[in-house]
Amino acid sequence: MSTATSKGPGRLIGRVRKDRISQMVRDNGFMSSADLAETFKVSEMTVRRDLAELEERGDLRRTHGGAIASEPEAETRIAEPFFDERLRRNAEAKARIARAAARLVTAGQITALDVGTTTFELGKLLVAEAQQRVFTNNLRVAALDTRAEVYLLGGRLRPNEKSMVGPIALEQARKLWFDIAFIGVSSISPEGIFDYSIEDTEIKRVYMSRATRKVVLADSSKFDEMALVQIGTLGQFDVLVTDEAPGPALAADLAAAKVRVIVAGA
Repeated sequence: MSTATSKGPGRLIGRVRKDRISQMVRDNGFMSSADLAETFKVSEMTVRRDLAELEERGDLRRTHGGAIASEPEAETRIAEPFFDERLRRNAEAKARIARAAARLVTAGQITALDVGTTTFELGKLLVAEAQQRVFTNNLRVAALDTRAEVYLLGGRLRPNEKSMVGPIALEQARKLWFDIAFIGVSSISPEGIFDYSIEDTEIKRVYMSRATRKVVLADSSKFDEMALVQIGTLGQFDVLVTDEAPGPALAADLAAAKVRVIVAGA
């Protein structure tokens, strides 16, 4: 009786399953352990064992909650997953972070709001308040039903991210001054904060340079990871809002940089 393959992916033998997991991670850039377990109809513990073996042979890198495609060290490059995929990932944690971040804004303040999934969750809360003034390059936020004053920066549209970028957006942002800026990031490590997009990073840096208070929003899956472009160092922002306390090493670096860490509650 052959056990090599069958009609459903959940009944694949381990070797074939691991090969397909490796291919899925390469194709998507990231796959969560939960999604892989559901796809192959196995337990998350089985998936974690598969990922550990695949990491050992250099096919991928394990991360908090899943795995990302392995990249040559010389390139250190990570592809940007699609917005909708990222929005579903750690959705409950992002909602908690957004609620905690919204409490940092007081009525009448001028807020800069960056692009990203967690900043989008925050945007939903901010535009519901009549006494808010929000400046953003996030077309998704600008398209929400709003009671607040929302100002959208002009420029070139990045279609997948729905962000406004380029020289026009940068010039407009440099003429403004914000009480508080909320920055979304793809990763945070002792080296600083990082993003996938060079163009979005340019806007993030301007927001940070023009704001009295700089707040980074990042769920714990982004700790001790690396993305393509460095936005800034840990010393260049004031507050990190997250869903879980960073590990000892990163926590020590944040403390040394005088960054206040807010762990969002339920």
